[in-house]
Amino acid sequence: MANPLNQLQAQLLKAGLVKTDQIRKVAQQKRDTARRGPAPDPAAEQLRQAQQQKAERDRAHNRQQQEQRERKAQAAQLRQLIESQRLDRKGGEAAYQFVESGKIRKIYLHEAQRVQVVKGALAVVRLGRNFELVPPATAQKIAERDPTLVVVLNAESPPPAAAAPDPYADYPVPDDLMW
Repeated sequence: MANPLNQLQAQLLKAGLVKTDQIRKVAQQKRDTARRGPAPDPAAEQLRQAQQQKAERDRAHNRQQQEQRERKAQAAQLRQLIESQRLDRKGGEAAYQFVESGKIRKIYLHEAQRVQVVKGALAVVRLGRNFELVPPATAQKIAERDPTLVVVLNAESPPPAAAAPDPYADYPVPDDLMW
């Protein structure tokens, strides 16, 4: 049985529409392309590149979303830590002023709390638009995760007994000294 393609070729030859040289050329081109493989299709190449670019964009988008979720989770952890460790300062009458973002801020504390903040036994941290008092250990944990939230954390000073003796203690200041 002859191949239908060969029958078609025979009919075209019989009708005089093609020549034998043309049939041979077509057959030779078929064999060559079969050996080399199919010619690269520009549309298929563009499709592959478009799919690759879309995959890269999707990966970048997923990475951004993951980072955003991590930031939100960290902010929620910090908020929970501050809310669980904050000290009550309601009814505070002593004003404590500090610099935050180049502006002077003021919060009202109890006198004992104000003294503790000055000595470094308490710290001031930002919670949203407000400021809260927390123990210094909590403030250090917060500073490890987000140092911008810790507004005031004074270092505790060593006891005064450790101070060096004054070398000029034996020399009195004259009464008539003019500055």
